[in-house]
Amino acid sequence: MTSLQAVKERLARRTDPGAVAAEPNKALRDRVWLREELLHLLSLSGTLSGLCITGVTLLHTFGMSALTGTIADDILAISALLFLICTYSIFVALRSRENALAIVLEKIADTLFLLGLTGMTVSGFIMVYTVW
Repeated sequence: MTSLQAVKERLARRTDPGAVAAEPNKALRDRVWLREELLHLLSLSGTLSGLCITGVTLLHTFGMSALTGTIADDILAISALLFLICTYSIFVALRSRENALAIVLEKIADTLFLLGLTGMTVSGFIMVYTVW
């Protein structure tokens, strides 16, 4: 059997639903999907945390001491903290060997990420409509 025929056979077995048991394959796909999602969220949450800190720094640099400016930078600081906690929970979920713990930590990370993103948006609206 040539190597081309062997590759064709492997591909045929891979696409044949009866060739591999459905449950273990689905569990493996779910685990890989969870890991890929967590890796994307890890990179995004770290970047957005740094962006929030940059926003706080810029507000302090320009000397925005009005009440709305301090509210905006407080919201950005809280958002940065939420993104940082999100990063930690993702890191622990990626290191976890228990699938159930990883799923719970992923839900926590998703919630923290959405709260941080909402905080950034609210802070942006405050800055646009009151500070500048």
